[in-house]
Amino acid sequence: MNPKQFLILGGGILVIVGILGLFGVIGPTPEQSIFGANWWFDNVENWAHLLLGVVGFIAAFVLPAMAQKGLVLILGVVGVLVGIYSLAVGPEFFGANLENPADTVLHLAIGAWALWASLGKRESMM
Repeated sequence: MNPKQFLILGGGILVIVGILGLFGVIGPTPEQSIFGANWWFDNVENWAHLLLGVVGFIAAFVLPAMAQKGLVLILGVVGVLVGIYSLAVGPEFFGANLENPADTVLHLAIGAWALWASLGKRESMM
């Protein structure tokens, strides 16, 4: 997987997660989530997911390959750091409620996926 593929696939997934959270499938409250109190996305998370997803998707088609690589690398580092933060510090993060272990595992996995994708070469798309 290369950075462009990550931005398209990851961006699409984030848009879907954001919309599902806003429309009461996986949030914005524990009672509205199909996973209950174990895993739900509040509106801060939903809007963040939606915004990051749209920006990522657009970046896949607008930015040059080197900028995509840098963006995906930054997303990977941020994802891992947010996962570590929720594990080490607590569930409150700039107004968002990060459930542990669900959000922690999600952020660590997405961060690792982004870091791996940032190492991908453009030719792997062919």
